[in-house]
Amino acid sequence: MSTEPRINDRIRVPEVRLVGPSGEQVGIVPLAKALELAQEYDLDLVEVAATARPPVCKLMDYGKFKYESAMKAREARKNQAHTVIKEMKLRPKIDPHDYDTKKGHVVRFLKQGDKVKITIMFRGREQSRPELGFRLLQRLADDVQDLGFIESSPKQDGRNMIMVLGPHKKKTEAMAEARAIADARKAERQGRNTGPDAAADDDSALEAENAAAEAEADEIDDADDEAAEAVVEGDVEAAAAVEQPAEASQGA
Repeated sequence: MSTEPRINDRIRVPEVRLVGPSGEQVGIVPLAKALELAQEYDLDLVEVAATARPPVCKLMDYGKFKYESAMKAREARKNQAHTVIKEMKLRPKIDPHDYDTKKGHVVRFLKQGDKVKITIMFRGREQSRPELGFRLLQRLADDVQDLGFIESSPKQDGRNMIMVLGPHKKKTEAMAEARAIADARKAERQGRNTGPDAAADDDSALEAENAAAEAEADEIDDADDEAAEAVVEGDVEAAAAVEQPAEASQGA
């Protein structure tokens, strides 16, 4: 069933309550008179309240009205914020370099306004030392306390210990801030003449992209190393777990 209003000749009532192009009340008029006025103003007669008695119709440019409505709906969807839960997996005896790398990912997620699920994976005799995982989770929470808070306290779940961090900044705020920064950088690039400064900016952008790619490669290498170590020790389930991507979901 169509949800679009009836317009012009598709309106089938003897009389309507007419609203003028500027929103003024014309009053109850015969349908023929309303259609005549619509033709005179070069506008459409649009039924805006079909259940009223008599139905309410307005003189308007229906094509323009549909276009503006579509643009408003598109802008509303653009500003919608979808809650996303990222995931980061760590080992109880993680080395300092790997910890800093994974903490960097957590910081990035929280800055984007996303929640982060932190999973500590135990294997073998590590399962008898849950305090190691608890201390690691508490350390991570303290390191990122300026950006996020503990939404779900550490809990043991089989061979894993799980904690959820929530961002201080709302998703909509993070999106608006990121958009403002991107617009400012774009305007700055457009306003700057080509030359040594522009070349330096391009080099900086390239370095940033390379750094991001290296961080992702480090993440994959860490997972591969953990999987290989687990296989050597005969812990097949742990090997299967660490082979999963560190980020269980990427934001849309």
